[in-house]
Amino acid sequence: MSPKAAYIHIPFCSHICYYCDFNKVFIEGQPVDEYIELLIREMELTGKKYKIEPLETLYVGGGTPSSLNPQQMDRLLDGIHQYLPLKKGAEFSMELNPDDGTHELLSVMKQGGVNRLSMGVQTFNNDLLKAIGRKHTKETAIRTIENARKVGFENMSIDLIFRLPKQTIEDFQQSLEMAMSLNLPHYSIYSLILEQKTVFYNLMRQGKLPLPSQDEEADMFELAMKTMEDFGRHHYEISNYALPGYESRHNLHYWKADEYFAFGSGAHGYVNGVRYQNNGPIQHYIEPLREGKLPIFSETQLSKKQLIEEFMFLGLRKFSGVSKKEFMERFGNSMDEIYREVIQELIEEGLLTTTSDGYVLTHRGKFLGNNVFQSFLIDENRMKFDENKGFC
Repeated sequence: MSPKAAYIHIPFCSHICYYCDFNKVFIEGQPVDEYIELLIREMELTGKKYKIEPLETLYVGGGTPSSLNPQQMDRLLDGIHQYLPLKKGAEFSMELNPDDGTHELLSVMKQGGVNRLSMGVQTFNNDLLKAIGRKHTKETAIRTIENARKVGFENMSIDLIFRLPKQTIEDFQQSLEMAMSLNLPHYSIYSLILEQKTVFYNLMRQGKLPLPSQDEEADMFELAMKTMEDFGRHHYEISNYALPGYESRHNLHYWKADEYFAFGSGAHGYVNGVRYQNNGPIQHYIEPLREGKLPIFSETQLSKKQLIEEFMFLGLRKFSGVSKKEFMERFGNSMDEIYREVIQELIEEGLLTTTSDGYVLTHRGKFLGNNVFQSFLIDENRMKFDENKGFC
């Protein structure tokens, strides 16, 4: 069965944020027009390799997709519609930098079929925005949301980050209150992760990054959950809150461990049980496409063991939990047969609880999610595993 989702990567940025480790480059001096043409060629070549059936969800991320000018954006959207068929009612998401919300660019997106925007606001505290390397302000973020509404966008999401350097609970509460005043249908709220090769990681290694304590981080997460629930945005995944019907269909696709196409430099895809990654550097990405070849850097056939592990620790990010029935249909094994001891231990520790058809994180488990997920990495010394038969 052909994947029902696709991701497109636009690696260009007008500036580099201090916490970001995604594949990105400064846009100045880059071959942006050629990149877009060859990105469209990658879609064409992929369509020849696989039969691409109408997609249920398409996500354009980065980098910064909105760093494209209106003409470049229009060309990209034309190419998408030429080679990537979308189902009626499909979710078509685009990441938008709060600095880029001009009426002209937003109109091109809307006319090109984009029906969901995701904006990395991160905080509404202007001092904190400067401290994390963001160039926009609270005021420009609010203005961009207003402009998007004028153009006709209803389905919008913003990202907020907590555990920022020198951030207080009061700072975070004010950002939550400002976010709620915008009355958006979806919010993504993350704890800062220090990734290698970022400015923040290097500062942390030098002892120059004053972060909130673990207790303060937990208090911020608790505050986010309570605030969003009180506001009517239900907590449907570790970091995501939405009005009913506005959950991110694209991310739910990932968390269900379903397959998806990926296009663009450094993009990761998953088709026919194979995880693949494109070349990351721009020139390494475009060179094979100039010759009519796909720019694939690596391919990995996932084992049944890996597929089972991913099903569990991705599925448990969702607060609908994991389904025993779906597990059996995918793998031909009983979830309880494979993970009986692990599940029992997590239930006794108050981290996991039962549903009518499986298991879900408890409130305590939400705070210790990574510990829970790691428990589902299969210890072959503890469980007898046969790659062909499963567990015995």
